[in-house]
Amino acid sequence: MASLSCSANDLAPLINDTAAANYLCAQFDSISRKLAETTYAVDNTYLLFSAYLVFAMQLGFAMLCAGSVRAKNTMNIMLTNVLDAAAGGLSYYLFGFAFAFGGRSNGFIGRQNFGLRDYPMGSSISSFFLHQLVLAIADAGITISPFGSFFLYQWAFAIAAAGITSGSIAERTQFVAYLIYSSFLTGFVYPIVSHWFWSSDGWASATRIDGNVLFGSGVIDFAGSGVVHMVGGIAGLWGALIEGPRIGRFDRSGRSVALRGHSASLVVLGTFLLWFGWYGFNPGSFLTIAKGYGSGGYYGQWSAIGRTAVTTTLAGSTAALTTLFSKRLLAGHWNVIDVCNGLLGGFAAITSGCAVVEPWAAIVCGFVAAWVLIGLNKLAAKVEYDDPLEAAQLHGGCGAWGVFFTGLFAKKEYVEEIYRGGRPFGALMGGGGRLLAAQVIQILVVCGWVTATMAPLFYGLHKMKLLRISRDDETAGMDLTRHGGFAYAYHDDEDGSSRGVGFMLRRIEPAAITTPSPPAAPQV
Repeated sequence: MASLSCSANDLAPLINDTAAANYLCAQFDSISRKLAETTYAVDNTYLLFSAYLVFAMQLGFAMLCAGSVRAKNTMNIMLTNVLDAAAGGLSYYLFGFAFAFGGRSNGFIGRQNFGLRDYPMGSSISSFFLHQLVLAIADAGITISPFGSFFLYQWAFAIAAAGITSGSIAERTQFVAYLIYSSFLTGFVYPIVSHWFWSSDGWASATRIDGNVLFGSGVIDFAGSGVVHMVGGIAGLWGALIEGPRIGRFDRSGRSVALRGHSASLVVLGTFLLWFGWYGFNPGSFLTIAKGYGSGGYYGQWSAIGRTAVTTTLAGSTAALTTLFSKRLLAGHWNVIDVCNGLLGGFAAITSGCAVVEPWAAIVCGFVAAWVLIGLNKLAAKVEYDDPLEAAQLHGGCGAWGVFFTGLFAKKEYVEEIYRGGRPFGALMGGGGRLLAAQVIQILVVCGWVTATMAPLFYGLHKMKLLRISRDDETAGMDLTRHGGFAYAYHDDEDGSSRGVGFMLRRIEPAAITTPSPPAAPQV
């Protein structure tokens, strides 16, 4: 919203009354101030609501993880999801937010405002928040402190990255390892990446304040296919590689053995919760809503937000249906778990370009993302890589495709609305190759940075015997050996023991089929 002002000196000659001019300008300034305050309140409420939606995705992650592991490890995986949020909250407050967005800093890392101390209004929160909100109302004389809602929103993103990693190393990782990696990822690794691509100081940010953007374009990773999903997926990749597969996941000949999760119901519930939360993840990344685009009528940022929700929906839906029919042809059955993973792969892919592509392009994105996930799962089985939730393939692989896809299909009109005019756009949309080159740079840099930081961490934990649990504990299940009991009270006939009173889960064997005897011959 443009600032409104009134000058009594200019108005007085027009109405020949200085007192009336002063009165009218005072009333006009009061109205202008109220409008500016209302704009800020609407934008801040929108950002807070989006933060709540993204945080609700933690519940989705928890349900998805719980359903994807065996019942004997349910309490363990649920506790790690709680830990991601709690430990991530403190580490992001103390260090992470400052590394990502703290004060005027260099292109590599933020250097001020640790623990949110002395956080100034004009710091590099983001070009969206600065240019679309702060500067729009600063002339009205309003003092604002936007960091609270913005911090909450960015914290929800940081713990999402940590939650992705926990899925890759599920069912075999020591609890202390979760504490260490989660704090390190949310407090250092992820914030550096978000600084590079989202801060107004970042060396590859498309919203860099000084205008010196990479290849004249900067990286367009609108809501984090690279910043969030690739970071979490690649971290999980290294954790799972260094730990090795779960016991029984591959037989002696190297053939894949399915260790199925215990509850498809929880997987579906978690998937729908994540779908719901993605409407805060992608459309919420605009950060503000009450901003017109100057084209007249009712078109503004609120319209772009609606379009972003549509592209998000279409990409996920297309990926789900593509996975459904593809797996039916490849495996011979309709598998709800595969469909849920395909849906999430489509969402992870469209997250980068959701705001700058047409709806038809989102369908292309989702279709390819489904095949990326299927192909990477085939490759994982061949190299004996074990990821209980397919997190590295889904978030890392589909996230990388999404970053690349944006460099192909970003539309000029949408890029100019969000990132200022004169920017390169998608290569297949006539925009040349500069944006695509920037996107490729992001893929390579994220892979390199996460590998250079998380791989040594996991390897060090492995050498200190702090990473993987013992073979006996893994066989018995961590709920019993590490967390004091099972998530479900049940009795299994095979173990020959009773573990408390509760409902029973018994194996149902097929009943013996007997052939009915022929009727006796009639007596003569």
